[in-house]
Amino acid sequence: MIALALLLALACAIFYWILFVRVSNAGLAFENDLIIPPEMEFTVGPDGEKRFTLYVQEGEREFYPGLGAPTMGVNGNYLGPTIRAKRGERVVLNVHNYLNEDTTMHWHGMHVPAEMDGTPHQKITPGGDWTADYTITQEAGTMWYHPHTHGGTATQVHQGLAGLFYIDDANSERLELPNEYGVDDIPLVVQDRLFNTDGTFNYQIRTGAHYGDTILVNGTVAPRLAVESRKIRFRILNGSNARIYWLGFEDGRTFQQIATDGGFLDSPVDTKRVRLAPGERAELIVDFADGEAVKLKSFPEAGLLETTAAWFGQTTNGHFDVMEIRPQPATRVSHEIPDTLNRIQRLDRDRANVTRNMFLGGMVINGRSMSMMRIDERIRLGDTEIWRIRNNTGRTHPFHVHLVQFLILDRDGRPPSAQEAGWKDTVHVAAGETVNIIMQFTQYANRHVPYMYHCHILEHEDNGMMGQFVVVDDSK
Repeated sequence: MIALALLLALACAIFYWILFVRVSNAGLAFENDLIIPPEMEFTVGPDGEKRFTLYVQEGEREFYPGLGAPTMGVNGNYLGPTIRAKRGERVVLNVHNYLNEDTTMHWHGMHVPAEMDGTPHQKITPGGDWTADYTITQEAGTMWYHPHTHGGTATQVHQGLAGLFYIDDANSERLELPNEYGVDDIPLVVQDRLFNTDGTFNYQIRTGAHYGDTILVNGTVAPRLAVESRKIRFRILNGSNARIYWLGFEDGRTFQQIATDGGFLDSPVDTKRVRLAPGERAELIVDFADGEAVKLKSFPEAGLLETTAAWFGQTTNGHFDVMEIRPQPATRVSHEIPDTLNRIQRLDRDRANVTRNMFLGGMVINGRSMSMMRIDERIRLGDTEIWRIRNNTGRTHPFHVHLVQFLILDRDGRPPSAQEAGWKDTVHVAAGETVNIIMQFTQYANRHVPYMYHCHILEHEDNGMMGQFVVVDDSK
């Protein structure tokens, strides 16, 4: 019995080490300077509109020296430049498809007319063009763009088609946060990839999705970033196909989260970790005044039972080194982060017009697989709706709704954490969990052209875990 107990204790210790101590990509030298995507150039049209041109193209990138990998990119060979516009501005985005396959371009998180949303209904054939033309109506935040090709989103994003979309407004300018792009306001697109020995991508599907063992940040392997020894702002996108990240720093330092998917929180939230599922974004303020080099990491922090189950299912978020930050002497003083960032107008659940159920099953929502020919939900313009998202599967699903930003009402009856109390367009729904969200549909009625809602694990989306809704104006 004593020997059996000792053996069991040893097995538990080894298993704990595998799950929570061992770093999957330990030993990185972090010798590559972090690539910062350029800001996209624009012209000003005759009516004052900002005009952007996006070339969707094939390319090649050396992720490892001397080893070229076929890729896709926007105005380049991998990922795309950061689009920037201000609330109230009209933008015209001309998309040219130079691929040998169909594509689209979706403005994730943006409030846009259905015919401009870049869903599978706005397909761009090889050699074809498509133009999105709309006015920015939402508050400041960090959005992104990526293809939404029917059945092909996962592979095109995996190959590199994605980029960030910054929105500014009067409030963001008033706050005087770190905002010098690439200097103290740093974009971070975090992705995981598998590589073959020749340096090319190895796109494998495990338990229904792609999980890699190499972390890319802005398309950089083992990146290092030199910043000044002061407060730095990071805008982080989980651009992975399926992996969830629990981000924090190796030394356990506290930082401030200032924004969620759709904009600023009411106030900064002090924390040591931020969880991001695919499609989610967060903005962080980190103080490097101590001048010490430190690693940004993703921790296996889902809890013992969930992490164990995920490990056996080969879907665990894992334990990874992400990048190394190396502070340099500061040339200016740190920004003072204000106590008040935003005044979010909370929606009253008692005034909701409709409550809808969204039951997540195995590659289906409400028992149905995606059909381009079927409208699943009809929503009245002006209504406030609660969506009750119930995950009936054994794994996490990040649920994304087009057109709107929403607020989380509760998770299994518990109010959301302070880190999730801002505007969202994608919400992590754990296995067996029920999440209630509330949103208003105040713009862009079109009874003929649908928007999407779906799981943002891209392989799940491609395999049918998606539905369509239209917004209708009953007054017409």
